[in-house]
Amino acid sequence: MKKFVTFLTLSVFAISAFAQVYKTSTGTVDFISSTPAEDIAAKSSKVKAALDSKSGVVQFAISVNSFQFKKSLMQKHFQENYMETSKYPKSSFKGKITDSNAIKWDQDGIYKVKVKGTLKMHGVSKVITIPGQVIIKEGKPTLKAAFTIKPTDYKIKIPTRTASKIAKDVAINVNCACN
Repeated sequence: MKKFVTFLTLSVFAISAFAQVYKTSTGTVDFISSTPAEDIAAKSSKVKAALDSKSGVVQFAISVNSFQFKKSLMQKHFQENYMETSKYPKSSFKGKITDSNAIKWDQDGIYKVKVKGTLKMHGVSKVITIPGQVIIKEGKPTLKAAFTIKPTDYKIKIPTRTASKIAKDVAINVNCACN
């Protein structure tokens, strides 16, 4: 039994030695809702992200209050009326790179990927597939993605009086340099 425990311990150590988890707490997410009436844009530089190079698992978490707008009134409406941050303070994504074997983690390069996972926002969880890039530079990955979401898919209510100012599809950009 003692030999088995020793073998199991060494096996776990050997497996974990090949896995690398990269993290950041200063990633960025920005979004823009563009309509003929108005562009509404915001950015957060407080995105927490983690990437496991062995499994291809990717996780993101963001405090919805961390988004900054050019106009303080837009920020207030976004937080209180649309995203209801007192009820839903965080948004998150957990997924897996579907083709992580194509990434050469020890070789600088730009690798196009797709990540399939669950985006949770405004209390709604939805499985989505996001196209993106893993950029390896000097052994460190940067995760980039650009995709759109529909606020209605996440039960974000848009008042009729402002509906012409909010796009049906909101463009989201992610940029997370990990260590």
